[in-house]
Amino acid sequence: MVIRYQRFSSPINKVSGTTTTMASMSFATVAATQPFLKRAVQAIPNPSFTFFNLCIPCPFHFFKFEAISIAEVSSLSPSLPLTLTLRIFSFILLIAEMKQPEVQLASIDEDNTISQPQKDEIIVPVASLARPPPHQPNLPRPDLLNGSREVYIDVGIPLYEASIKGDWKAAKALIDKTPDLVRCSITENCETALHVAASAKKTKRMQDFVKNLVEKMGKVDLELQNSSSNTALCLAAAAGNVEMVDILVEKNPGLLVITGSQQMMPLYMAALFGDHATVKYLYDKSKGLRDDGWNPQNRGWLLQKCVESNLFDIALRIVEDRSELNSNASVLGVLAKKPEALSKTTSNIFKKLYNWAFARRSKPGPPKKESDALQLLRIIWENIAKKPKKEIDDIIRGQADPIKKEDRLPYNKEDQALQLLTRIYENIAKMPIQIQKLTAGPSANFTRTPSMENAKKKYSSRILFVAAEMGNTTFIVELIRKYPDLIWKVNDNNQSIFHIAVKHRHEGVYNLLYEIGSMKDLITPLRDENDNNMLHLVGKSAKRKRLQDVSGVALQMQRELLWFKEVEAMIPPSYRERKNKDGLTPHELFTKEHKELVAQGEKWMKGTASQCMVVAALIATIVFAAAFTVPGGYNQTTGYPIFHSEATFMVFVVADAISLFASAASILMFLSILTSRYAERDFLQSLPKKLMLGLATLFLSITTMTVAFSVSFFVLYKKGLIWMPIVISLFAVMPVVLFLRLQYPLLGDVFRSTYGSRYLFRPKKLMLYYDDPKNNIIRFFSILLSFITFGFFKVQE
Repeated sequence: MVIRYQRFSSPINKVSGTTTTMASMSFATVAATQPFLKRAVQAIPNPSFTFFNLCIPCPFHFFKFEAISIAEVSSLSPSLPLTLTLRIFSFILLIAEMKQPEVQLASIDEDNTISQPQKDEIIVPVASLARPPPHQPNLPRPDLLNGSREVYIDVGIPLYEASIKGDWKAAKALIDKTPDLVRCSITENCETALHVAASAKKTKRMQDFVKNLVEKMGKVDLELQNSSSNTALCLAAAAGNVEMVDILVEKNPGLLVITGSQQMMPLYMAALFGDHATVKYLYDKSKGLRDDGWNPQNRGWLLQKCVESNLFDIALRIVEDRSELNSNASVLGVLAKKPEALSKTTSNIFKKLYNWAFARRSKPGPPKKESDALQLLRIIWENIAKKPKKEIDDIIRGQADPIKKEDRLPYNKEDQALQLLTRIYENIAKMPIQIQKLTAGPSANFTRTPSMENAKKKYSSRILFVAAEMGNTTFIVELIRKYPDLIWKVNDNNQSIFHIAVKHRHEGVYNLLYEIGSMKDLITPLRDENDNNMLHLVGKSAKRKRLQDVSGVALQMQRELLWFKEVEAMIPPSYRERKNKDGLTPHELFTKEHKELVAQGEKWMKGTASQCMVVAALIATIVFAAAFTVPGGYNQTTGYPIFHSEATFMVFVVADAISLFASAASILMFLSILTSRYAERDFLQSLPKKLMLGLATLFLSITTMTVAFSVSFFVLYKKGLIWMPIVISLFAVMPVVLFLRLQYPLLGDVFRSTYGSRYLFRPKKLMLYYDDPKNNIIRFFSILLSFITFGFFKVQE
C-alpha cells in the first residue's frame, strides 16, 4: 500500500513559463529505513482501499495525497484507537468523494533501494498537470550553422560584423552572392542579419542598413524569429529604435501581432523598456488594441506597464479606448507608489534660472506627465468608487501576503509522521458539522475547534497605506474625496494612514489631520499591538532616506525634534506619558532611539565650526593687515593716506573694516558652537541659529574682502590702465560665487529648518476640502457689484 504526495517546491513562474519540480515519495520506501512504519493494522478489513486527490495544506509545503490506506493511517501511530483511525479515514473518504480522480501518479519501484537525496525528492511525471508545449518559433534556416565551419567563418562572421556595424557595402556583397543569407541564422541564438541590426546602436548608418536589408527581404522573411521567439520588430521595439520599427512595420504590418519572448507583444516590449516615442508609434498602429492577439489580459498588462514606465499619456489613451480597463485595480496600486508623478510642479523664475545654470539637463520625457497621471488616477478611481463597498474594500486592501514555506521536509521520519497527523487533525477541525455527524452518527456532539490555518491574514500591500508610506498626498486626497471613510481604515497593526505618515515623516499626509476637524481626536489615540501611540512612532528614528533630505546631521536632529513637538501638541495630553509594552514613554523612546544621532550631530557641528573658524581667522588676519598697508602708502609729512580723498579709497576702507568685523563675529559664533553643551533641545533652535549666523557673517566677510581687494586696483591703476582693475574684479567675483554655490544649500536648509518650519505643519493651503478659487473670484465681484448698485441707488435718493 502506498501513500504518495506531491510537493510544490516553488510557484509556477507565469512570466518565464517554467514549471515546478514535482516530488513524490512512497511510505513503503520510508518504511525500509523506519521499522515503526511497518507495523500496519492487518485486522482492518480491506486495507488496500484507497482514495485520490486529497489536498492537505501545510505551513511548509502543499501535500497532495494521491493514495492512502487505512493500514497506513494507523501505522503512522500504532497507539491510535481503532475508532479514531476509522473516523480519520471516514473524513478522508468524504473529502476524496468531493474530488475528481483525474491525476494519476507514475508507478514507483519500491523494491529498489533509494539514496537519501532521492528520498527527499523523486521526480515523477504528472501528465494532467504538465503545461502544454510552448509554441514553436518560426526559426530561420540553419544551413549556415549546420554546414561547414569554414563556410561559416568566410560568410557568417563577416555578415555578422557588417550587420552590427551597419556596413551595407560589405553585407550587400555577401547577399548578392547568396540571396538566401537574409533568411539564414548567423548566430547560435538563431538570429538573422536583420535581428542583429535591429538590436544595434541607433544611428543613421544603422537605419540605412536596415532599410536596404528589408528591401532585399520578403514580408515572410521579416516574420522569422530567433530561439527566444523574438522577431526583428520585437528587438527594435525593445531597443527603442522607432525609425527601425517604422521601416519594419511599413514593410509588413502583420508583425505587430506576432508575439515574442514569453508571448509578449512588440508594443508591450517597448513599454517594458519605457521608450515613449516607440510606444506611441506602435500604439498608433495598433488600432486601439483591437488587432488579433490582444485580449483583456495582455491589455491590462500593457496598461500597467505603461504606468510603471511613466508613460501616462499612453495609459490615458488606453483607458479611453478600452473602457473595460478604466477600473483596473493594479494601476491604482502602481500610482500609489508614484508621488512625483502626481505632484504639481510650480517652480518660480529663480528656480528655473538655477536649474538652467547648475542642474544637469535630463532627457526629454513624455509631455504633461503630472497632469496625465492625475487625470488617469481620477478616471480609474471614479469607476472603482462606483462599485459595491465590499469590492472597493477588497481592492484597497490588496492581496494577502503569501504563506512562507520551507524549501524541503525535515529528514527525520518521526517529524514527518507527526506533521502528517497534525495536518489531518487540523482539517478535521475545519470540517463542517454536518460532515462530522455523518461520520460519527447523529447523537454525537461536536464543537468547532479553531485552526492555525484560520489565523488572521496579513495584508502588507494595502494601496492606501502604500501611498501613505510613499508620501503620495495627492493620491490619498483623490481617494478620500470619493470615499471619505478611508480616513478610518487601519492596517494589520491597528495604525491609520496618519500613523504611517508620522512613522515615515511625510508632512503632506500628516497635515490632512487639520482638515478633518475634531475627528482627528479619535484617530490620533490609536495604538498598535505593542501599545505604541502616534508619539511613540515619532520617538523611533526615521528612515535614513528621509533623513538624507536634510543637509547635515545636526539639522536632521532638528527635523526630528520638530516632528516630536508637532505630534506632541496634536495628541491628547493624557497620551503623552503613556508607556508601551517595553515600558517606555514617548520621550524616553525618543532619547533612546536618537542617542546616536545626537552624537553624530555634535561631531558634525563641531567639525563644521572648526573648519569655518579657520577660514574666518585667516580672513581677519589679512584684512587687519590691509587696514594699515593702504594702497599708495601714507604722506610722510601729514601722515594721511595719499589717496584719502578718492572715492575708491573710501570704498576700500569701508569694505576692509566690514570684512574685519564680520570675520571676527564669525569666529565668535563658531567658538560658541564649539563650547555648547549639545543637549537634545539645543538642536532645535540654539545650534542651528548659531550656525546660520556664523555662515552668514563668514560669507559677508569673504564678499567684502573681495570688494576691498578689487577696489584697491582701481585706486592704483585708474589712469591709463583702467582695463587691468576691471579684469581683476571679474576674476575676484569667482570665490564669492563658489562660496554661494557650495554653501548656499546648507545655509538655505538652516534658514528653512529654523524659521521656515512654522510652515512645515498647519499649511494655510487646504488640499482635501477647499473652495475653488474661481468661485471665490466670482463671489467677490458679485458682492462688489451689489455694493456699487446699492450705493448708486442711495446717491439717486
